Amino acid sequence: MNKEETKARISELSKIIENHNYNYYVLTQPTISDYDFDMLLNELIELEKLFPELVLPDSPTQRVGGDLTKEFKTVKHRYPMLSLSNSYNIEEVKDFISRIKKTIEEDVEFVCELKFDGVSISLTYENGLFVKAVTRGDGTQGDDVTTNIKTIRSIPLRLKGNYPDFFEMRGEVIMPHSSFNSINAEREDLGLQPFANPRNAAAGTIKLQDSKEVAKRKLDQYCYFMMMDDDKMIFNTHYESLAAAKQWGFNVSNFMAICKNVEDIEDFINYWDEKRKELPFDIDGIVIKVNDFKQREILGFTAKSPRWAIAYKFKAEEAHTKLLSVDFQVGRHGTITPVANLEPVQLAGTIVKRATLHNADFIEQLDLHHEDIVSVEKGGEIIPKITAVDLKLRKEDSKKITFIEHCPECGTKLVKAEGETAWYCPNTLGCPPQIKGRIEHFISRKAMNIESLGEGKVEVLFDNNLIKDYSDLYNLTYDNIYGLEKIIIVEDETNLLQENVRKVSFKEKTANNIIEAIEKSKSVPFARVLFALGIKYVGETTAKLIAKAMGSIDNIINASLEELTEIEEVGGKIAMSIKDFFADERNIAIINKLKEAGLQFEQEKKEVSENQVLSGMSIVVSGVFSTMSRDEIKQLIEDLGGKNVSSISKKTSFVVAGDKMGPEKRKKAESLGIEIKTEEEFLAMIGNNTIEPEVTSGQQGVLEFDF
Repeated sequence: MNKEETKARISELSKIIENHNYNYYVLTQPTISDYDFDMLLNELIELEKLFPELVLPDSPTQRVGGDLTKEFKTVKHRYPMLSLSNSYNIEEVKDFISRIKKTIEEDVEFVCELKFDGVSISLTYENGLFVKAVTRGDGTQGDDVTTNIKTIRSIPLRLKGNYPDFFEMRGEVIMPHSSFNSINAEREDLGLQPFANPRNAAAGTIKLQDSKEVAKRKLDQYCYFMMMDDDKMIFNTHYESLAAAKQWGFNVSNFMAICKNVEDIEDFINYWDEKRKELPFDIDGIVIKVNDFKQREILGFTAKSPRWAIAYKFKAEEAHTKLLSVDFQVGRHGTITPVANLEPVQLAGTIVKRATLHNADFIEQLDLHHEDIVSVEKGGEIIPKITAVDLKLRKEDSKKITFIEHCPECGTKLVKAEGETAWYCPNTLGCPPQIKGRIEHFISRKAMNIESLGEGKVEVLFDNNLIKDYSDLYNLTYDNIYGLEKIIIVEDETNLLQENVRKVSFKEKTANNIIEAIEKSKSVPFARVLFALGIKYVGETTAKLIAKAMGSIDNIINASLEELTEIEEVGGKIAMSIKDFFADERNIAIINKLKEAGLQFEQEKKEVSENQVLSGMSIVVSGVFSTMSRDEIKQLIEDLGGKNVSSISKKTSFVVAGDKMGPEKRKKAESLGIEIKTEEEFLAMIGNNTIEPEVTSGQQGVLEFDF
């Protein structure tokens, strides 16, 4: 293929790929499999490598990420990004409408939209090309985050249709619940502090220096306002402009309505106050705007906000209770997390008696004192958090709460890494909670899967000096664990005022099951053993990539920083953590004991199955199976070219369901139109590589509100 032919093919591929992006991310109607999409993108990447001079700024390959931004340039907004006035009850909305009616004599039509809880962004387009993305900043100027915003696939790089030569599109960058939950699960697994809520996570993500990392976090964006010079405006109403924007390729919410009066507006508000819990992202209110642009021009602006729009903020459910004390918990990587103990209080349908205090800075900002009366909300309606202190009710002699300086468990002086907010206990191999935490991680289902060592049993073994690290598990015998027991306290969620006790006992059957499970774990593949070691920042996926690339534990131990960073997903931070882990002779001694016990420390070399019937498919496995374990089914999926995913989305090809499939997963699969296969149907499908599997592309359900 010569240069001219390559240029034509690059142009063709770019249009095809962007059209598929639009179908998938904006219309939620995919018309191609993930595998076929990746093949098109890979072809484009290879062609652009051959002729780098043919790479266009709007090429789909420019979304992938990889550019580093050391600092974000400050840019002045062409049109100021004003904030909206807030209202918190329907009476304030009525006042807003009354003020408008005093100025506008004719009928006024309003558009009601969801108020996304994310980060405001301004997108600039010239001649149909995306050229710049700037944060709100102070409203007058913001940060240029173009490189990072390009990674969001719901933002078009080139428009289609009949669009103006120049305009700005305002919108909100959000982190969907699926992305937020996935990131937090990974952060907790790596011993990092989870993000407090999706909004904070989104705000932090768009200011990351590495756009490749931004791309991995799967942000989304919704557009809600078009800006251009007054004499260039080609639409009469706001609703009309957004309808056109959707045709040009922008992601515009379906959840909006034209309202004629305050009753319509109130109905819309009440509907979404209830239904917002069903959305796959957070909203914190409703935005009410005058629809007609000429009427907006008459109404004008104040210094801070337009007179033709207002935000109705949903009230977060809040409770007031007394702060009893503060505990300082030690995670398996030594992170110290303060937790408030509260007088039990009813909040959002549950009884809350503990709330996170995040870190030392958070405590200082609140200026917390003992026995303060505090306001508690559920952050993102999930995580209880203290939001304020009632200073009027503070006792005169109450003492200020200060962050500890030494580990509450082992007494070691705490340390804080440069640029981080969390304090750590550096006594990694001598601090009891860290030791027990690493052992519990080691035996977990995704690691060594020693199921019989459940809640409380590790603590019993540790307290009886039978295990000091996870290698000691392989020295346990039936005789030295049989008969052990301990009374532990368990919280009863139905009666939090009463402590309940439970006895952990190592009876005959329990003891036998534990020894058998430990023996069985010796056959766990190397990648999971590597994950089980609990190396900071090395999660399940990263461990698989490292194991595959390096082949054995000895190769990893002897690898240089440069060799480690050449592995996919391994950056300098992870590589340094790996080097630090194996530089500690105590960890090497533990590895040697595990080798002697017979654990797998080399990557199994096996031939790739010729039957790749699941190639390009994303599959969810849920439930209990009769002919093989869930992990065996997952391994089979990988061997046959498929990809295991944990949560159901519109990208899921199908679900393999056993007995006791989670009801929420079943409900979601059915709502998205995802096919659910029984164990027998799945085995029949993969048993014959001439079968053409039927893949159902689910479409996300849409909640419509129609007046």
